[in-house]
Amino acid sequence: MPIRASTEARLLDAADELFFSRGIAATPVDAVLARAGVSAATLYRGYPSKEALVAAVLERRHRVWLEEWDRAIAAQESHEGRLLAVFDALDTFRARPIGSRWCAFLGAAAEYADAPAEIARAVRQDTDTMRARLAGLAAAVDARRADELADQLLLVVTGDLAMRLRSPGHTTATARSVAAALLAR
Repeated sequence: MPIRASTEARLLDAADELFFSRGIAATPVDAVLARAGVSAATLYRGYPSKEALVAAVLERRHRVWLEEWDRAIAAQESHEGRLLAVFDALDTFRARPIGSRWCAFLGAAAEYADAPAEIARAVRQDTDTMRARLAGLAAAVDARRADELADQLLLVVTGDLAMRLRSPGHTTATARSVAAALLAR
């Protein structure tokens, strides 16, 4: 019997909150179960392991992030604005209840040096999607440099996300100015 949608949402909410505020390794499954108010049997009916639960949380977070990024892109009128909208989306996403101290995908990758397949897949999906979207948006700005710009901007974005851990009040202003300078080259 599958998990009811409302129960699964409580479970994913609890796991998301605890894993990405306390750390994955530092958060026992029992803490997630207590926060969600579900039994271990319910958890394991939907997710065979803690790692499968982490992957499910990352996949949900990825979908929510893409929706936020899509809204930021849609609000822009220029090709450059749409490319730089990733920074608007980062600021907006961080302010959401599921926003975390820094990037959940970087956190998961850092905690799992040899990530189980389902976590590695979720992290890779986020990276590949971000690179592909940045390349597509960059192609409208400078088709000759689209892939190069995408790689450079991916580095700027991930560096910005890592800075959030070092400096809790960090905003994307510096990363945005670096990205704008790359576009102006």
